[in-house]
Parts: sequence; C-alpha cells; structure tokens
Amino acid sequence: MKKIIVFGASGGIGTEVVKQALEAGYRVTALVRSPEKFTLIHPYPLVKQGDVMLTGSLDEVIGGQDIVISALGNRSTQPTTLYSVGIRNILGAMQKKNVQRLICISAGGLDVNPKASLFVRLLTKYVLRILKEPYNDLRIMETLVQQSNINYTIIRPSRLLDKPMTGKYRTGINNNITKPFSIARADVAHFIVNHINDNSIFKLTTAISY
Repeated sequence: MKKIIVFGASGGIGTEVVKQALEAGYRVTALVRSPEKFTLIHPYPLVKQGDVMLTGSLDEVIGGQDIVISALGNRSTQPTTLYSVGIRNILGAMQKKNVQRLICISAGGLDVNPKASLFVRLLTKYVLRILKEPYNDLRIMETLVQQSNINYTIIRPSRLLDKPMTGKYRTGINNNITKPFSIARADVAHFIVNHINDNSIFKLTTAISY
C-alpha cells in the first residue's frame, strides 16, 4: 500500500485529494498548519501539524512517503512566497529522503490561453493584473519544480468550483485546452488520484478543465 503526503490538506483540493486517496486505498498523511481546520471526518488519515515555510522541518514527515502532493493555496492578492519557498523546502526534503514522485497544483491562468474564447482571454488578462503577485510566485514555483530531477507533474486547473465530482473533464498535456472555463476541485483531485503512478505524465504540465 503506497503512502501519500498531502501539503495544503485543509484546502479545497487538498481535502478532496485526501478523501479520494483514502477511498482508493492509499495510506495518507495530511500535513496542515492548523489541525483544527482539517474538517474531513474519516478514521484513517494521519493528520500532522507542520509549516512548509520552515526550512528543514519536513524531513521527518516526507521520509518514508512514496508520493508527495502539494495543494498549497493562498487566497490573498498580496505578495507571497508560499509557493516558491514551500516547494523549495518540499523538494529539499524529497531529495534528502529519496522520494521521487511529486504532483503540484499551480493555476491555469498564469498565461493567456490562445485557444480560449475572447471573453476568457480578456478575463485572464484582468485576473493576471489582480493576482500579479501570487501568480509571479507560482511561476517561480513551477520553474523550481521543472529544474528538479524528480518525477513531477504540474497541474494547471481552470477556474475552481466547489461542486461534486463528475469524473468527466478535459486535459491538455503540455498544451492548452480549447475553450477552458472551470473545473470542480473534486475533479482536480480525481485526476490526481487516478494518475499518481502514471509515468506518461512524469515531468510534464497538465491543464485541466471541463
């Protein structure tokens, strides 16, 4: 039984990943800063408190894991280093503990998608202005992941929704999706859990949308 650790497990995607991974039979560790905010009711996840921003603090929790999933999130539009520093610390611990598989959540709107409708392209430009600071940090995060020697997959979801899982969505492997608009967090988690061991998407970036 493979072991998974989920960073950002108390967030929308993170909680869904934990829930669906448990249902799929994985042994899951949920790492959160505030355990009281982790509201998933299930007898099996191992909930550990930790801070991804603290260098050297992740070696113990990452050691012995088979898969690392970063679902870190920040709703603020202010400058942040959560993504870049967080992933740097995660990658450092993975290297020390010889853990080779990482799935990392990014954002679908980091660039204007030429395959999107005019409305979505204009909306993306507006969002890029509003979220300039966190998106800059996401770009740094992606670069750090891509420069690593691990088997990563970067997930770029379109606009996130709190809706039930459908299991029906489109993906673009190292490519944009035509007319993307939205995706449920539960379906992002569905893709992640069902492609944890899929070596056809190792060292690639995957867009996902309905």
